[in-house]
Amino acid sequence: MKPIFIPILALAAVICLATSCKKEKTIKPPVTSSGRTLRFILYTNEDFHTDDHGINFSLHISDGVHASFDSIVYTAKVKDIPDHAHQLVFEKKVPDDGKALTVGFTYEIQNVGFSWHLDTIAANEKSKVIEYPFQ
Repeated sequence: MKPIFIPILALAAVICLATSCKKEKTIKPPVTSSGRTLRFILYTNEDFHTDDHGINFSLHISDGVHASFDSIVYTAKVKDIPDHAHQLVFEKKVPDDGKALTVGFTYEIQNVGFSWHLDTIAANEKSKVIEYPFQ
């Protein structure tokens, strides 16, 4: 009975090892398009050296129904908005979902009001530069 028991035991060990040692499969993320690139450029050509009002600039990205991004990116006094040589550049990647977007700057001047500079990016555009010379 010993000669039959050893091969059966060896076979059982091989089956146990083969079924219990499974390699994890690498899960690859779904292939997505590279998205769209939005470059926001902010500066002024005006002389505001006496304007001490505070100002908050936000980047605005919306598909017309939902604002997918609306966040303050620059806070300063109006007199401190940089000139063209020292412009502020913000770059944002957004998914390419085939929708036209409304993009641009919104801003609030303290004790004065709220305003905006908006543009659009067509559904088929892969990149857009939104340049705003604040006036």
